[in-house]
Amino acid sequence: MNKKLLTYGSVVLGLVFMVVAIIYWSKTAGLLPTYFPGYEAGSVTLHFKHGLASFILGLALFVFAWFKSAKKAI
Repeated sequence: MNKKLLTYGSVVLGLVFMVVAIIYWSKTAGLLPTYFPGYEAGSVTLHFKHGLASFILGLALFVFAWFKSAKKAI
């Protein structure tokens, strides 16, 4: 697989997971999109752990992209 494609793909996916984390932290379970895990109609609880997991996954993807984009040692 192309190294550049893998790097760009992981950055884009990392951004998506960061946005999902912000959505989880800013909206209650009743206001989440229905396709999100944790959606409960009428619920007023926040899913902090879902957001934290998404945030950590996004960070891991950024770190992966950082290491993939590094120049090879001689």
